Amino acid sequence: MGYGCDIEFDLGVKTLERWLIKPEKTMNITLGIPKERAQDERRVAISPAGVQILTEHGIKVIVEATAGQCCNFPDIEYAEAGASIAPSPEELYGQSNVIVKVLPPLPEEINFFSAGQMLLSALHLGTLNRHLIKTLLEKNVTALGFEFIETRDGELPIVRTLSEIAGSLAIQTAAKYLETSYGGSGILLGGIAGVPPANVTIIGAGTVGLFAAQDALGLGAQVTVIDKEINRLRRFEAFFNRHLVTAIANDHYISQLAKTSDVMIGALSPKKKIIRPLVSEQVVKSMKPGSVIIDVSIDQGACFATSRHTSHTNPIYVKHGVTHYCVPNIPSAVAKTASFALTNTLLPFLLKLTEHETVADILWKSHSLRKGTYIYKGYVTKKILSELTDFPFREIDLLLAAS
Repeated sequence: MGYGCDIEFDLGVKTLERWLIKPEKTMNITLGIPKERAQDERRVAISPAGVQILTEHGIKVIVEATAGQCCNFPDIEYAEAGASIAPSPEELYGQSNVIVKVLPPLPEEINFFSAGQMLLSALHLGTLNRHLIKTLLEKNVTALGFEFIETRDGELPIVRTLSEIAGSLAIQTAAKYLETSYGGSGILLGGIAGVPPANVTIIGAGTVGLFAAQDALGLGAQVTVIDKEINRLRRFEAFFNRHLVTAIANDHYISQLAKTSDVMIGALSPKKKIIRPLVSEQVVKSMKPGSVIIDVSIDQGACFATSRHTSHTNPIYVKHGVTHYCVPNIPSAVAKTASFALTNTLLPFLLKLTEHETVADILWKSHSLRKGTYIYKGYVTKKILSELTDFPFREIDLLLAAS
């Protein structure tokens, strides 16, 4: 199963001819990779190896100076891969018609955009900037969100890749903040012979939950996974050969597990787009002193009522005796691995940009990119985004048909 496979298996002559015949002209792509300016964001959207592949496919790439510095990707590596190095963001945005970022543009970056550009980045509905959406609409930017890019089988490939990293890091982070020197309860996550391990509760049987459970079990912790969907729990039990406990995510089980958990991880499904707290403040109060909460869902809302955004510089706070870690860009802690992973997942979609002459053709022919689009032709094309901002909503299929 490949990511972004958009060809319908209709082998009628006309359909087959349509895919075999290449357009005489294709869109001239100049792809800009800016330096991330958000606090503690160390990733870069595309690695030098990814740039080389893009340039080999005829895409001109411009990288802002020092964009890969925190990943140990020096400018010389990008230049040797075929990229031009822009000394300033103004120059990069001014010469590029496609911008690829990790995080949504900051207020100071919004003015760099010009009419007709395409933006690919995360959107983070939980911290949505309405002014960003307004500016992108006014400038007629075509905007695609990592959270929305979806294959025909319902997979969210970019979200999945980053969720794998976040799930593994959640366990590493929890183990650290259980240590006495960090104000934790002083429990070794996996225990030793004669001393019981920590109890870890994971809320959500998705990709984050899968990788968190895998790492926690690997260290020897006692793991319970809760979710509202019984079929997801069945898959977990089968995958882990019943080496963990599963329970339905209702108020009764959540409140009971909170009292005995040394670690609780919020890993709710990204398909919900906006997440409401599932664990009340009263339940958090019942947790043991020195226990740890890792809220991986914080970039889409929050799993715990006591959660608030933190950063890699100031990652934790203590409330009701419980250490809270609520960093929205967790994968940035392993910036090089995360940038390689992001590159691997983004490349198939970026290469689709070279197959057609116009943006409308690209979106019409690519199911994944069409699903990923949240702004097109001056309209919001995702209902959830329209509801959050009150900007007019239009179905993208209708806008493309009109084109």
